[in-house]
Amino acid sequence: MSEDEQPRPRRDVVSFVRRGSRLSRSRQDAWDRSHDRWVLDVAPGERDTLPADDARLDPVAVFGRRAPLVVEIGSGQGENIAAAAASHPERDHLAFEVYVPGIAQTLDRLERAGSPDNVRLLPLDALHSLPILMPPGAIDEVWVFFPDPWHKFKHHKRRLLSPPLLDVLASLVAPGGALRAATDWAEYAGHMRRVLDADARWATLSADGPRPAGTASDPLPEDLPVTGWAPRFDGRVLTSFERKAHDAGRLVWDLAYRRTERTDPEEH
Repeated sequence: MSEDEQPRPRRDVVSFVRRGSRLSRSRQDAWDRSHDRWVLDVAPGERDTLPADDARLDPVAVFGRRAPLVVEIGSGQGENIAAAAASHPERDHLAFEVYVPGIAQTLDRLERAGSPDNVRLLPLDALHSLPILMPPGAIDEVWVFFPDPWHKFKHHKRRLLSPPLLDVLASLVAPGGALRAATDWAEYAGHMRRVLDADARWATLSADGPRPAGTASDPLPEDLPVTGWAPRFDGRVLTSFERKAHDAGRLVWDLAYRRTERTDPEEH
């Protein structure tokens, strides 16, 4: 096979854009100290954000025990996952984040949080990696907090909380498990509601929950539901990102859903 005929990596639609991976001195120090402890070494696939097709992840083997497993998709700089792991030693936590400086910052936060041993980090694209790595029913709760809203209509296909993600999670989240999400953009909140409410594999945990209190600085879509919103999840710390949203006058929209016994996504 000539060089021109070599197979090329598939170009999946992804919910992120890779930013620079250069680390500051302090982040490099944290990476050097703690990478081996908390960042899982997974055989690489055809691109650096994918595992090999035969890579597998056994949570029991990773954590040395069988405990409820929480997966955070897009852990950013680790403010939430570090606090959650330190505060809940009875659970195990797995965080996906493609931004390497964010992972390095998370390592530093984990050290300052007392070095909890019930958390691991994966520098991978969760949407396309989870079905390869995880066994069915292994996840008890999924967190998707403040994903990129991809405002332009032509970029909506990149939005993380979408039918493809729900298809992935439906086989990996155990029946009765939870999906928690939050966004500070009302239009994206409406998108999340449409996607989740149309899928019978997920049932709201807050059918009568009101909209968040206050006046939003961004426009509210006319079809934005009045009820069905979850109260602010008390397991989510107030991160610098969420604080900036409040300072800009945007409301924070929380959603909470339960994985049902349904196996198909047909509407309720």
